[in-house]
Amino acid sequence: MCLFIETIRIENGKAWNIALHEERMNRTRRFFFGKVTDLHLCAYLHPEACSGRTRCRVTYGDEVVRVEYFPYHLRQVDTLKLVERNDIDYAYKRADRSVLDEAFACRGEADEVLIVRRGLLTDTSIANVALWNGEEWHTPAKPLLEGTYRRALLDKGVIKETDIPVTSLKAYRYIRLFNAMISFGEVELPVERILINS
Repeated sequence: MCLFIETIRIENGKAWNIALHEERMNRTRRFFFGKVTDLHLCAYLHPEACSGRTRCRVTYGDEVVRVEYFPYHLRQVDTLKLVERNDIDYAYKRADRSVLDEAFACRGEADEVLIVRRGLLTDTSIANVALWNGEEWHTPAKPLLEGTYRRALLDKGVIKETDIPVTSLKAYRYIRLFNAMISFGEVELPVERILINS
């Protein structure tokens, strides 16, 4: 059976953006399993039992398979390497991350990869991205995965969607990585730290 995951941030006994995670989970279930009854994540989570920043991993198919909790430690990212993967598809948050792991394995001396598809920036292997042009933060209009935190930032007007060709990188000053576990602004580096050549 094809399995999917939701990674949910729990902090101070509270699950973040739970409605967006639930919406994506049920949308994925309907796409792959047809007419299924919506699931409500609050019936499966116990955020009050967690201390510190905790990564909650919900694995599911047509039903929830398991719920796991892990202490979260932010990984330092100081350099990114552009990796071209025109055929990569991760539109649904699958439990099988092998396509992302293969891209990450191409990072060389860099800390993380920035995946390019058909000449456009998408995501890193772990996060959505946004780039600062001196006036506003742009996020790729065609990411590998439409993250829940990305959706929340778009809804608040913090970031704007646009196609970002590799050739336009010089128009930007900074890049931020963010996801359900990484707050916007927690991982930021100058675009000069994006390694274009091998």
